[in-house]
Amino acid sequence: MPVLTAPAPDLTLVLDIGKTNAKLLMVDTQGVLCEQHSRPNKSVTSELGYPALDLDGLRQWVGHTLRGSANAKDCGKVIASTHGAAFVGLSEDGLAWAPLDYEFDVRGMVRDAHDAQISAAFDEAYQLIRDPFSETLAPDLPVGLNAARQLYWMQHRHPQAWANTQTLLPYPQYWAWWLCGVRSSERSALGCHTQLWCPQAGEFSKMAKAQGWDALFAPCRYAWEVLGPLRPDLAQEWGLPQTCQVHVGVHDSNACLARYIELELPGQLEPTKALTVVSSGTWTILMAPNAPVQDLHAELDMLGNIDVLGRTTPTARFMGGREFDHLLGGAGPDDGSMADLRQLIDAHTRALPSFASDGGPFRDHRGQVLRGDPSATRILIRSLSAGERSTLAALYCAQVTCWLVKRLWQGAAASQSALFVEGPLAQNTLYMSILSALLPDHTCYASTDTLEGTARGAWQLCHWQVTSAPKFLNLASACAVDGLREYHERWLIEIDHLTP
Repeated sequence: MPVLTAPAPDLTLVLDIGKTNAKLLMVDTQGVLCEQHSRPNKSVTSELGYPALDLDGLRQWVGHTLRGSANAKDCGKVIASTHGAAFVGLSEDGLAWAPLDYEFDVRGMVRDAHDAQISAAFDEAYQLIRDPFSETLAPDLPVGLNAARQLYWMQHRHPQAWANTQTLLPYPQYWAWWLCGVRSSERSALGCHTQLWCPQAGEFSKMAKAQGWDALFAPCRYAWEVLGPLRPDLAQEWGLPQTCQVHVGVHDSNACLARYIELELPGQLEPTKALTVVSSGTWTILMAPNAPVQDLHAELDMLGNIDVLGRTTPTARFMGGREFDHLLGGAGPDDGSMADLRQLIDAHTRALPSFASDGGPFRDHRGQVLRGDPSATRILIRSLSAGERSTLAALYCAQVTCWLVKRLWQGAAASQSALFVEGPLAQNTLYMSILSALLPDHTCYASTDTLEGTARGAWQLCHWQVTSAPKFLNLASACAVDGLREYHERWLIEIDHLTP
């Protein structure tokens, strides 16, 4: 009689832990989503009194979700993708201190004049020891967005807790450690505007070395590497296979980028000299792995990330989602049309940045909508029809995206240029057609993947150079509206004085 064997586990479990929401997804070997769960992700108050990441709540949620899943038994791989600017300190047998929420102002908890004095002294001391932007490619950011500031604060504000620190782990690798017991670090998380890493040298920053932090970090591994099998107790408790393999894990934006990096690898699409990925949401983030590093400017909210291959990744960003919503003024995102675009161009109605103050190259300037040329009149957004507002939102975001692409590349690598848009803007036909028209030297693609780029990239890393990811790409067609490029040229002249 033939011997019957159980099929090999063929699902990949992705823990996608974002700042606002956490997701648990199961994806098969063909890249098809089989199961998905989510929960809000909020900070909690640590025993030391500061806002901390909710590790306990997330661990309990993961366990509860997997115990109730019929697909858990088929998960043969697991990987974590998390937001950046988060690090965990481990003692010999567990947490040394609760990891800080990066929205906490690590300059100090100011309750009185004495605290204010300590806070000012702390910030002054940190500014004296941090490395320049030219070395870390990490601009000085608010609150705890520079993870080095978090470590410095913990080390000096809570020295007893810090004394228990045996190992430092980036947040994705904390989850890998919890899952399999192996401690590791990974470059995309170390280089995420942390001021801990020198991208071009491929090593820890001088500050990290001087403070002794570099010696505390676990060894660097690649995001796709396998650390080992799932802990037996977790496998038994959750109903997962004992053979389930735990991968190193990745910073979320770089997970999104990873699926497109594969296009540069042998056997995939023709390699591109100028690969740009536009990840849209509340933030619109542009990542360009081969762009010139020397043209990054901290004052323009540009920085150097590290991709999963360990390469410096020039990055630019603006709050595209927030600005888009502002310009909509209650209109629907798809209310616009080519006729509305024609009308805006004919009347020379344009939006000048910025409509958000929390980031981007124009964050210090108040946005306005103008009509007419050369005598411009400021108008209210509500004076435009719903179609015009929707079109203006798409047009404005396409113009800023184009401006940032040009700043990233500075005219380099104009041939074989490919640009891929992820997220809500990829679904906006007007945005894609305008962007394609404004970037004639780029081939623009819109992602049609129903699985978010972060989760797709994390899944792909578990099948790195083995299984090709589904492409889910639509080639964008440039709109043919007379006067668009001239309109954009005049817009460029108007914003020229807004930047250094």
